Amino acid sequence: MEENTLAKLAHLLKNARRAVFFGGAGVSTESGIPDFRSTDGLYRQQWSDPPETILSHGYFCTKTEAFYDFYRKKMLFPEARPNPAHLALAELEKRGILSAVITQNIDGLHQLAGSKNVIELHGTVLRNSCTRCGKSFSMEEILHSQGVPRCACGGVVKPDVVFYGEQLPPGAIEEALYFIERADLLIIGGTSLSVYPAAGFVEGYRGDLVIINRSPTSMDRRATLCISAPIGKTLAEAMNLLNSVDIP
Repeated sequence: MEENTLAKLAHLLKNARRAVFFGGAGVSTESGIPDFRSTDGLYRQQWSDPPETILSHGYFCTKTEAFYDFYRKKMLFPEARPNPAHLALAELEKRGILSAVITQNIDGLHQLAGSKNVIELHGTVLRNSCTRCGKSFSMEEILHSQGVPRCACGGVVKPDVVFYGEQLPPGAIEEALYFIERADLLIIGGTSLSVYPAAGFVEGYRGDLVIINRSPTSMDRRATLCISAPIGKTLAEAMNLLNSVDIP
């Protein structure tokens, strides 16, 4: 990556006071969690039913055991740890530069890295609850259960994840829009911006925009800075530059 590009990113970060990060699956690939649409992504793998179908509300309700077979094998990564992207974002928040992380990911790695204000548009695998009484269950309990996990009351346990066919949480939508509207810098990373309605949240933004993604996005032409490189490496190097020299 060109030093000039990193210098520009460091400059934007230094001068921001209400930066917002909007991220997708590419943020967690450096933690060993596969994305969805790349060559080796989840949606390219062969199953009895397409992953998009398996991860739908209707499939969960009608083929719950098959759903959980897929879910345990392909959606839960208990050994995954935050990578340099997660750690850099947590540090930027600690410094008062970043006001919010808005994520389409469900792995909880932003919180594990230390980020406090994380808006989860698609929920999280770390929370699960009984559909009958509401009792909570951990990811580990789901991972080590057999067949369809059930509560002591007999209710089926459902992950706190937004399935295809379900609405995004209204509270998360309101929070995301609130922080984007007030941002003085928006960083989009690890997402092709192809998943709606979440991707639509950033379309009205008109301030400084940085996009860090390996493939082109629909917002590239409007970006202040476009970086086609691994997001963890990019943010780590920008933080090193921010720490080591006097950026104007």
